[in-house]
Amino acid sequence: MDYEVLLLENKDGIAIITINRPQALNAINKKVMTELNFFFSSDYKSIEGLKSIIITGAGDKAFVAGADIKEFASLDAAAGSALSKYGQETYMLIENFHAPVIAVVNGFALGGGCELSMACHMRIASRNAKFGQPEVNLGLLPGYGASQRLPQLIGKSRALELLLTADMITAEEAKNIGLVNHVTEDKNEALDIATTILKKISTKGPLAVAKTIKAVNAYYDKSQDGYAVEHQEFGQCIESDDCKEGALAFVEKRRAVFTGK
Repeated sequence: MDYEVLLLENKDGIAIITINRPQALNAINKKVMTELNFFFSSDYKSIEGLKSIIITGAGDKAFVAGADIKEFASLDAAAGSALSKYGQETYMLIENFHAPVIAVVNGFALGGGCELSMACHMRIASRNAKFGQPEVNLGLLPGYGASQRLPQLIGKSRALELLLTADMITAEEAKNIGLVNHVTEDKNEALDIATTILKKISTKGPLAVAKTIKAVNAYYDKSQDGYAVEHQEFGQCIESDDCKEGALAFVEKRRAVFTGK
């Protein structure tokens, strides 16, 4: 697939995905969702030495200012449900990705954009960022997972207030309630902090990183016993070459050299 609305850049194993529709404030349309799905389902394998991912939006005005509402006008119930399901599946690919994914949020992160940021493992926001779920203003509820992820991140009561009032909140407010990890002065600083975090993670055992993401996600999956997932993944890790190398490096007082095996 030739990407039309995503820009991809590989910086020493950190793939930077930029949603590139600045004229539409990077709104999520069918093309954006299709390209995200393609990348996280298979095309990520084409990125040489991939260790982690940053998702951001083109320009300074918006990360993603919501869905492209024009595409909703002709949908019936079945088509609307299918649209929502595909979006949920795409965002779950991001949430369950084996390597860390950080959203660098610049400007508006509304509706499907806020939902995209929540599907990432961490969020770093520039000071001009605004978060919100305005769907009730359109007679809708969120369709890409906000009704599930927002309570996980900030609690049921706060989530319901934001979902039902459609209020926008600032980056600082988002950090205070646990929606955002860090707030920076601008997008460049946010990218720098995201890069620093990801480079630090890249020094850890990649197998252990992947299994930690899997175990934490299992806590929120009603079909799984998170504790069972943890002890199973722990067992697999402990017999891995990475664990043997990590233990030996600790004893020998040197930096471990992990291979992901």
